[in-house]
Amino acid sequence: MITIRDVELDGVRVTAEDVARVAWEGAQVLVGADAWERVATCRQMVEELVTSGKVVYGVTTGFGKFSDVHISPEDAVQLQANLIRSHACAVGEPLPEPTVRALMMLRANALVKGYSGIRPETLKLLVNCLNAGVHPVIPSQGSLGASGDLAPLSHLALVLMGEGEAFYQGERLSAAEALAKANLQPITLQAKEGLALINGTQAMASIGTLTLVKALRLAKAADMIAALTTEALRGIPAAFDEDVHRVRPYPEQIGVAANLRTLLQGSRLTTEPGEIRVQDAYSLRCLPQVHGATRQVLGYAQEKLAIEINAATDNPLLFVEEGKVISGGNFHGQPIAFAMDFLKIGMSELANISERRTERLVNPALSGLPAFLSHDPGIASGMMILQYVSASLVSENKVLAHPASVDSIPSSANQEDHVSMGTTAARHCDQVVTNVSKVLAIELICAAEAAEFVGAERLAPATRKLYEQLRAIVPPVLTDRSTSAEIEKVAQELLLGDWQASVEAISGPLY
Repeated sequence: MITIRDVELDGVRVTAEDVARVAWEGAQVLVGADAWERVATCRQMVEELVTSGKVVYGVTTGFGKFSDVHISPEDAVQLQANLIRSHACAVGEPLPEPTVRALMMLRANALVKGYSGIRPETLKLLVNCLNAGVHPVIPSQGSLGASGDLAPLSHLALVLMGEGEAFYQGERLSAAEALAKANLQPITLQAKEGLALINGTQAMASIGTLTLVKALRLAKAADMIAALTTEALRGIPAAFDEDVHRVRPYPEQIGVAANLRTLLQGSRLTTEPGEIRVQDAYSLRCLPQVHGATRQVLGYAQEKLAIEINAATDNPLLFVEEGKVISGGNFHGQPIAFAMDFLKIGMSELANISERRTERLVNPALSGLPAFLSHDPGIASGMMILQYVSASLVSENKVLAHPASVDSIPSSANQEDHVSMGTTAARHCDQVVTNVSKVLAIELICAAEAAEFVGAERLAPATRKLYEQLRAIVPPVLTDRSTSAEIEKVAQELLLGDWQASVEAISGPLY
């Protein structure tokens, strides 16, 4: 029996894989003794600031445009409650449960750094809710991505107060009911705590991190599927020769070329230049260059998210050792907005070239195979409309790939006069990646069907494994049938990454 490892939050070493385990596998989170001490020490600083009456944004003042309004100590509790209630106005479909789990984890990870001033008991309730499966209902729309993800995170904070709604064991309940069923008690937020819970980038970072993990899995799947397509089209692997790629030494291009050589090793379907044709079309011949360029984009997004998920993004930040409280702008989501927009473009292109390979598979003038891979051409349409669906998805991606980060609408009476739209970028990126999974699924189904005509028994060992996994849930399309459910199922398998791992068990580790 496989045991899911706990994830310790220290504000420094959390990885995207950790986030995925908590989000998708239900891993529990822990907070170490050192982190609890940091949180308690920082909280003491807040208490002293409240007592002293020193002007500190969000502690002894109002918020945003109201930052010049002094708040007395006796009004501090009401201030925090009002903040959460007024800001919990997001709209749209609730974020999926895995995304909410990732969001809760990342907010806790930011708090354990010890710069936020939250009480240990408030952090403990957040962690306990996550581990008990009390998942706040967080509408997906309404964040400007600066001052952080205020509206979405307010719905999280609302549940800790015993207000709003939460999912618990499959039921959508009032927060009070959900907490009671989990044997948890709501808290009354004290000075600075409301602000500490909502001033951050965890909505965009949670969506972005889970999207990145899926994108990385799809990038590897794309190489595998493209290798199978290359065989089905009797392609020429000479274009993947190591010498070609060492003279244009992008590491990612070199890595994809190496993947393709490994995946095609032992194939009896690939050809030599001049055997059938002198050179392949770009969608085959330029695989390392295009897939490699997408890998470059993935690397950029990985680098930025690795920083963001371990960052302190509050305002103000409390530096205990230095005795400083500083109002800054770490909540501004511009780095993640750019990363998500860039990732949208890179993944869209992965789908674009996949759709072109699907077209080559179903077009008899390009493939030399029966039209639309039909086993009864004219009577049966075969794979004809699968290519239509793929074309529709890549067209939709081109709209979604429009950058959100180039837009900004001033808010809070122009106090917050430049925002990132990073959460919008992340949401659109997630949709792009979902579409890519379906485009790749369609190519895989078509490539497997084409292999029936050229001889699946002659596939390379690695691609044969991929073909067999596909065939376990998608039998040959000998007569016309609806394939919608099969496309969705294959897309889900590609997003899970298990098929890729099985192929690597045959081929050895891939880049």
